[in-house]
Amino acid sequence: MTDQIQIPCTIMRGGSSRGPYFLADDLPDDWPTREKIVLAVMGSGDSQQINGVGGGTSLTSKSAIVSKSDHPDADIDYLFMQVSIEEQKIDIGPSCGNILSGAVPFAIESGLVEVKENETLVRVRNLNTDSFIEVTVKTPNGELEYEGDASIDGVPGTGAPIVLNFLDVCGTKTGKLFPTGNERDVYEGIEVSCVDASMPMVLIKAESLNKTGHESKAELDADEALLRQIERIRLAAAIDMGFGDVTGKVIPKVGLLSKPQFDGTITSRYFVPQNCHASHSVTGAICISVATVHQKTIVSDLISTPTDSVTDIRIEHPSGKIDLILKMEKEGSTIDILSVGLIRTAKKIMEGVVNIPKKAVL
Repeated sequence: MTDQIQIPCTIMRGGSSRGPYFLADDLPDDWPTREKIVLAVMGSGDSQQINGVGGGTSLTSKSAIVSKSDHPDADIDYLFMQVSIEEQKIDIGPSCGNILSGAVPFAIESGLVEVKENETLVRVRNLNTDSFIEVTVKTPNGELEYEGDASIDGVPGTGAPIVLNFLDVCGTKTGKLFPTGNERDVYEGIEVSCVDASMPMVLIKAESLNKTGHESKAELDADEALLRQIERIRLAAAIDMGFGDVTGKVIPKVGLLSKPQFDGTITSRYFVPQNCHASHSVTGAICISVATVHQKTIVSDLISTPTDSVTDIRIEHPSGKIDLILKMEKEGSTIDILSVGLIRTAKKIMEGVVNIPKKAVL
């Protein structure tokens, strides 16, 4: 009798992230056992994840569980997992729009979704935030297409465009766009905006922390005093946002914002939260895009507030840019965010089974 367990999975790049995708039916129903399996698959508990398929970075230590949905407004359910690298734990509090972009191709290839001619629209329920996303993929002649001309910064080459259209993004975790009840708050003498739109974030002007906001990831990660200050602000803000003590947890995230260097709307350095993201998360970009159209946030100190009902937002980040389309309705001072959309690409890397030791799940 073998001392190994074989788990079916598909490894995919989704957006600028990568990880194994699982069908819910291929895993045990209870979360503690699922968590042990995914941790063993990734090789967590070791900085290199040498015994698993994790890549030893926050962008390559992610995973997803996908299933057919029983919700009337969704075709599939998607659960995102941010897998710790050196610790034996998984955070399912946040979502990830990059890994989401691989979930629909995976669902189609797994037979969960019927493809249409030319394009297929799939309604996704995100179980992390109980929110909904419409995802459109190219299916010429009724077949899923990966190759194409769409490019995203932070990923070499091009691929078929995958259009993500996020609905009901405001207050996804706290029920409020401004969880503290204020557009601005002050922590440690630093003015911030606490915003919950797809991803709860603490937004800080880079100049408030004596930074330009155009530093590289390496420069910011090497500034230990800065990281400690950001974490103190994050911990204090999290309490007022209703999250309690978030020590060791990944939400809320932090965005260090500044004026654009090039032709963007704004520049962001996104913290995940203990270090700077190599590019930018989709959900974090959505949060910042929503903050840009609210005049009273700290963002208005950096840019002119967009007012068009359909607004293009370009966020500059360490690896380039991320483009979004924000649709809203305004009535007086009230702003109703209808949707936020963007384009990603995905690539299937391998499919098969991954072996883990039986003792890992006992």
